[in-house]
Amino acid sequence: MAKHKLVKVLFAAFIMSILVMSGCGTKKESETSGSKGNGEKPYEITMAYIASSNIEDVENVQEEINKITREKINANVTLLPISGGAWTQQTNLMLTGTEKLDLIVSSSFYNYGSQAVKGQLLPLDELLESHGKGILKEMPEHMINATKIDGEIYGIPSVRDWASDHGFIMRKDLVDKYNIDLSKVKTIEDMGEIFKIIKDNEPGVDPIVNTGDLLSTVETYIYPHFDRLGDNIGVLEMKEDNWKVENLYEHPIYKDAVNLAREWYKADYIIKDAATSDEVGYNIVKSGKGFGYFTNMKPGLETQETIRSGREMVAVRVTAPYQFTTSATSFMMSLAKNSENPEKAMDFMNLLYTDADIMNLLTLGIEGKHYELNEEEFAVQLEEGSKYVFNQWLIGNNFLTHIWEGNDKDYWEELSVFNESAEISPAFGFSFNATPVKTEIAATANVLEQYRKGLETGTLDPEKALPEFNKKLKAAGSDKILEEKQKQLDEWRKNQ
Repeated sequence: MAKHKLVKVLFAAFIMSILVMSGCGTKKESETSGSKGNGEKPYEITMAYIASSNIEDVENVQEEINKITREKINANVTLLPISGGAWTQQTNLMLTGTEKLDLIVSSSFYNYGSQAVKGQLLPLDELLESHGKGILKEMPEHMINATKIDGEIYGIPSVRDWASDHGFIMRKDLVDKYNIDLSKVKTIEDMGEIFKIIKDNEPGVDPIVNTGDLLSTVETYIYPHFDRLGDNIGVLEMKEDNWKVENLYEHPIYKDAVNLAREWYKADYIIKDAATSDEVGYNIVKSGKGFGYFTNMKPGLETQETIRSGREMVAVRVTAPYQFTTSATSFMMSLAKNSENPEKAMDFMNLLYTDADIMNLLTLGIEGKHYELNEEEFAVQLEEGSKYVFNQWLIGNNFLTHIWEGNDKDYWEELSVFNESAEISPAFGFSFNATPVKTEIAATANVLEQYRKGLETGTLDPEKALPEFNKKLKAAGSDKILEEKQKQLDEWRKNQ
């Protein structure tokens, strides 16, 4: 595997549906080309974003933001939160129709590539030079370049934890109770002895409470070995000078991973309804029925999960941190084709990366109403402030925001060092265009739904289910997907 070091960045999971419990209070002067209007009527900007939490009180926050934007760029902003469940359908209608829309959160998980190719998003290269100089100053070039589709930039990544390592987070009271020495844990297999202690001594407490196939035992096992190249059908094993696209589910490493999951499931380490439950791990821990769960990690995760689970948590990390193309493309801000004034929309996007006041309003709400700063300048949520919660990792420069109480004062510096330490995939910057094989992608998705959860939670026996799984993947067209992905990867390499 190519082992390049990241340039130092000013950035902040993952994960895909959680509230990052952190922020920073450093204020910076915004750099924008927008004028104050000279008597012109303010332009009305509409910004759509994913909301998976409480979205009450948006209008009050919006008005505070507009006091700033009217002064700085002669514009008002309408915040348009859309629930995660309705996001794909509603934004597709907006992007294919003529509805008012200027800025939109884009993502490789939500058809970013096809949106760009279909002309639903506007290219940003020239607008960045004319109206986004603050963005260019704050963002490393390689991160912006990773968003390119057919040579043009269509999205700007949010500044967040761009690296991720994987491990297990668990109840500290039980670790202390049984004098468990976490320093001895070097690999995921080493966790087995800890799970046995909990199973043998804590009736009613499941050692592993991951559910579904996301962030499972198997995900943690295979994480350091592969670049998924956008999805799991066709992966690149990260070893020296390897550019062969392979089927993940036929790889010996995947077989080892599902065998381990099966072993732990049969030993009653993994919660029995892991394949069918929708309950999240931290809620099971909160109820007293769970010990811990595998997850992707970053500095400050223990504080975040302690708050979420209501129990003091401690973590052990079993992989190094890595960066893949999705580190950049998982959550971005893009300009919609419907924008009547792309220059003004870019002015506001620029403020999202340079203006601390706007970012603190977006991510924390109104000071004195939704949160307050304590004597040490940490943000503390007010009880009545629960009416406003924002997924701050989705948008803009999170390193401008106040740090939540419970984190270190140097949290953003720690996260910057963490990002800097990450291994970069040799295929960083490659984005797979699935359009030529969309029929096969849809067919294999049905097979993945049928088998993956069962295999990766240990519920299904790999000896029987894994060969069936791969046979059905081939029948659904997985080989054609591998061939197309290899072709695109080879093309991409020629142009590097």
